[in-house]
Amino acid sequence: MAAFGRASVVLVEFPFSDLSKTKLRPAVVLAQANQQDWFLCQITSNAGIDDKAIEIKDTDFVTGSLRQKSFARPDKIFTGHEVLINRRVGILRDDATSKLIEVVVSILRQK
Repeated sequence: MAAFGRASVVLVEFPFSDLSKTKLRPAVVLAQANQQDWFLCQITSNAGIDDKAIEIKDTDFVTGSLRQKSFARPDKIFTGHEVLINRRVGILRDDATSKLIEVVVSILRQK
């Protein structure tokens, strides 16, 4: 059983574009897709990279934190197998997670 679930902030092995190696990057777990796959939302420390980005503050965490000012990118959603998830670094509060999911849904509903 996974040591993470919805609202977890995890470190994920992201591949370089040439697939030569990977780098650990943070992501928010939005939901379980199936038995071993998860819907994840990319997190960046680059402010202003995306007009839909949502700042993740220390006060948004129930437990844990990120090392630097960070932003969830609701337009950067992906499915990842649990073997790509290195570890959990925190858990977001329900209201912070719900806000992020609402923005993801609004993006999906755009015509």
